[in-house]
Amino acid sequence: MKNTLFVGAGVAIVTPFNEDGSVNYDALGNMLEFQVENGTDAIIICGTTGEASTLTDDEQISVIKYTVDKVAKRIPVIAGAGSNDTKHGIQLCKRCEEVGADGLLIVTPYYNKTTQKGLIKYYTDIAKSVSLPIIMYSVAGRTGLNIKPETAKALAEVENIVAIKEASGNISQVADIAALTHGKLDIYSGNDDMIVPLLSLGGKGVISVLSNVAPKYTHDMVKAFLNGDITRAASMQRDCIDLCHNLFSEVNPIPVKAALNMMGLNAGGYRAPLCEMEEGNYEKLKASMKKFGLLD
Repeated sequence: MKNTLFVGAGVAIVTPFNEDGSVNYDALGNMLEFQVENGTDAIIICGTTGEASTLTDDEQISVIKYTVDKVAKRIPVIAGAGSNDTKHGIQLCKRCEEVGADGLLIVTPYYNKTTQKGLIKYYTDIAKSVSLPIIMYSVAGRTGLNIKPETAKALAEVENIVAIKEASGNISQVADIAALTHGKLDIYSGNDDMIVPLLSLGGKGVISVLSNVAPKYTHDMVKAFLNGDITRAASMQRDCIDLCHNLFSEVNPIPVKAALNMMGLNAGGYRAPLCEMEEGNYEKLKASMKKFGLLD
């Protein structure tokens, strides 16, 4: 059997910025401690939520190294390192391995995309270039490219491809992946509003935006399910649905950074073309946070 990177709730953490647009390492350090202290099971750094697409390669590796050093093996650190250029992706992955990441989150190629045959080669070539365990990231809403169940089955045979972050929003597809891979591929939810449904199909947890603002709650929801308290887990899933919807009322990570700023966690602003929230959506997010108990 392949090794499991983590079980539970991993946070897809934001990258906080200073007013001049540089990375705010002090704020990132505070966020990492907040996550560890509140039971988060893994840190996923420099993914979509971390605005990796507007970080330079050197910034990205610096943020990953800082996170690895700060977390200091207390929980796994999984580095986002995908690309729409296989050669570039391999270079990033090798650098992530050099600075001590515990695993890699590799998104499908975007914009130029590829075929399913091309996907198999892309992931296989990256996997062969490093020894780290790899989580594939299927998010067609971002990339325009879906990892089909049959492709997931083929890639599950690659030794260090250990998991998939499934953010298609298609629970039938998740069921097909689970059925075809027979436990050779761990499955993580990429959608906070579908954590419990995915766990019911044998999922190992979630890579979560919600965990940025509610790490203990998200961890406890997954733990309740895995401990057999299905009723409690389902109730917790329903109770956070309104907050989840508002955290995705605009392009991620716009709302979650606004939420962190409301909580005093100093996420800062965004790198263009991302921008501040529309006032109406901001007020709805604030109201849902108050209802959920995150704000007074």
